[in-house]
Amino acid sequence: MHKGKRFYSLAIVPVVLTFLLMTVSGAQTPGPSASGPGTPQLMPLADLKEGMRGVARTVFKGDKPEEFGVEILGVLPGAIGPKQDLIVGRLLGGPAERTAVFAGMSGSPVYIDGKLVGAISYSFPFSKEPICGITPIEQMIAIFEKKQPTKTASAEPRALSFAQLASSIWSPELPGGGLAQPSTVTNANSKMAAVAGQSFQPIATPLTFSGFSQAALELYGPQLTQAGLLPVSSAGGSAAITPMKKAVDDTLVGGSSVSMELARGDYSLAASGTVTLRDGGRIYAFGHPFLGLGTSDLPMSESHVVTVVPNLSNSFKLAVPDAMVGSMTQDRATGVFGELGQAPKMIPVHINLQTSRGQTKSLDLEIISDDFLTPLLLNISLYNALTANERALGDSTIELTGQIDVNGNEPIKLDRRLTGGQAAQLAAGSVAVPVSALFRSRFDDAVISRIDINLRSIDGSREATLERLSVDKDQVKPGDTIDVQAYARTSGGKLFVERIPVTIPAETPVGSISITVGDGIAIQKNAAIQQFVPKSAAELIGTLNKLKLPDRLYVQAVRTTAGALIGVNEMPNLPPSMLATLNNDRTTGAYKPFVQTVIADREIAPADFVITGQQSLNIQVIK
Repeated sequence: MHKGKRFYSLAIVPVVLTFLLMTVSGAQTPGPSASGPGTPQLMPLADLKEGMRGVARTVFKGDKPEEFGVEILGVLPGAIGPKQDLIVGRLLGGPAERTAVFAGMSGSPVYIDGKLVGAISYSFPFSKEPICGITPIEQMIAIFEKKQPTKTASAEPRALSFAQLASSIWSPELPGGGLAQPSTVTNANSKMAAVAGQSFQPIATPLTFSGFSQAALELYGPQLTQAGLLPVSSAGGSAAITPMKKAVDDTLVGGSSVSMELARGDYSLAASGTVTLRDGGRIYAFGHPFLGLGTSDLPMSESHVVTVVPNLSNSFKLAVPDAMVGSMTQDRATGVFGELGQAPKMIPVHINLQTSRGQTKSLDLEIISDDFLTPLLLNISLYNALTANERALGDSTIELTGQIDVNGNEPIKLDRRLTGGQAAQLAAGSVAVPVSALFRSRFDDAVISRIDINLRSIDGSREATLERLSVDKDQVKPGDTIDVQAYARTSGGKLFVERIPVTIPAETPVGSISITVGDGIAIQKNAAIQQFVPKSAAELIGTLNKLKLPDRLYVQAVRTTAGALIGVNEMPNLPPSMLATLNNDRTTGAYKPFVQTVIADREIAPADFVITGQQSLNIQVIK
């Protein structure tokens, strides 16, 4: 083992110089020279020596930190990242003798001779001894020294497809990769079996669920685990929506349990860890990323621990969030940073559910405002509202209405019908998709202020497929109305007919036209514009409100023309001279040929069944 000065890390040189310069110039910094009420002295990494012993603090039960021993074994230079070292330690005695390193311990402060060394933050999965990794406190503080940037708008708007915006299927884009991965038993035949437990892993963050069904946990648990969260059932009730509590001297001191509330109200989701250092109103915790969100705005709450559950795979603590006291504003490589007294931005969500048994239930909650997490939390909450009160298996039909309020813009209207064995999951995705589009657009005025959802559940499937079309005549004059008969067959084999009157516009020229009846997705596949780039939040919201939806039918009358698609502008019926100018040898890629012009387009009133599919036929326009 190395001894004495050989523990000295080059990573500390720029940090120490920075603090010396700031001290000389009189600048205020939360670094090693920082001091506040009850703020301990900090031990530089260069002063550590093998064999040093100290104490660590964390909460095992209730809300009071308890002490246990820690022995310093060495330092791994660059173990976290470039110039980001990791101290290796062994836990000794106290309650940690029973639990070893557990999920929720992340951030537990380690002290030697009363000086703060760092935060317990890493572990070896399946280790036979309680070996831990400790993030040096200097590195935790240094990464948050400078003023952190706020979220900025995208450099340019993103292209969005109509099919994507109209979809009922939403796939989460959670951060992952190098974040904390809860340890699990690895298949002996897996290629990963050879290295399981042989590298330091960030300690998993337990995510407690209150008010959630087992079906919701089983469906979304793997996604959360992939992001480094360890889903556990909560021992307490839901977290009430209460005003922020004013911080006092013993609020979130080193060793206290801290929770980041992702949702609160009738449902509660809270991720728990441990405070490493409180410096005035600044809070440093975890010692590793929470989700690697960078700039964030999550409710930071006091919490109490019901118990720590010893587990052969991964011990974890059951923590219940208490009063909100501030906001977690940064989530970086060496920990998370929060500020007491700063209120986070929350989105009120109201869910009104009419069950298949005629009961009405009302649910209210608040969820965080975040690019990655808000759509996921909505997905989980809506799915849970349905599966906790309705059947989780078998066919059902869900009618969904409501709106998403956006500051300074018209609301996004929601009106969907979903049916089949995955109706609950599709209904949840129907809300997550437009919310995700708003966040990904990064427009400054695309700020969601409230979400209201009405759900009506009906037992059984109401699916049907469009089989064929027929018309009462195949020759028409401009201005005539024809009757289109749409034949659809249900999943049970029953055939029914929808009568659809179609009026041919008076200005339609003589020639062949195509009559198409189909669901929104099928109809939009024939559109010349498959993608568009919104220029503002208002344009994006307007497009969302005008989308053709997959759960209803539309009728279109289309004729063949000579035209072009320039950018996102359809230019039908162009004169030959204009087409010749566009199609010359000196330019390429400026336009796309466009030969279809829609002369009639409307939505068909919803039938008793959700009809999907597409059929077309041709008729002649005569004088």
